[in-house]
Amino acid sequence: MCGISGIINKRKTKVREADIVAMNQLIIHRGPDAEGYFFFENIAFGHRRLSIIDLSENGKQPMNYLENYTIIYNGEIYNYIEIRNQLKELGYSFHSESDTEVIIASYIQWGTDCVRKFNGMWSFALFDKIKKLIFCSRDRFGMKPFYYTEIDDLLFLDLK
Repeated sequence: MCGISGIINKRKTKVREADIVAMNQLIIHRGPDAEGYFFFENIAFGHRRLSIIDLSENGKQPMNYLENYTIIYNGEIYNYIEIRNQLKELGYSFHSESDTEVIIASYIQWGTDCVRKFNGMWSFALFDKIKKLIFCSRDRFGMKPFYYTEIDDLLFLDLK
């Protein structure tokens, strides 16, 4: 169980660091092992980590992949090893043992259809720097809910 937070400023101005830190502190109980932040232009992600699959620093979030993709994620993809092996056959390499990295590589390979391959429970927000878009998803049954709200020109993400 991790805690994930995000703020997207629709006015295209920088998100205040204090705002995402404050939001992330509200969910400290969801991830006592580590915290991390990501800032890019008008986007800020926060993550509270509960280490389960990859206990090393390589599994830390927000996780970057190929410098163009960043994810915040909570959940477990039960068939990630199977998907990982398929992606390796397609030429992908991995630096962690986490299912998080598999989600990013799956998105690069199959786009938003990647979620059709996942068996598990998840909630994530993935920033694609190349396309300048944020792809958000939750599992089919809502085991890991995804909440968002818009206040003025700010979109707040809360993935539990």
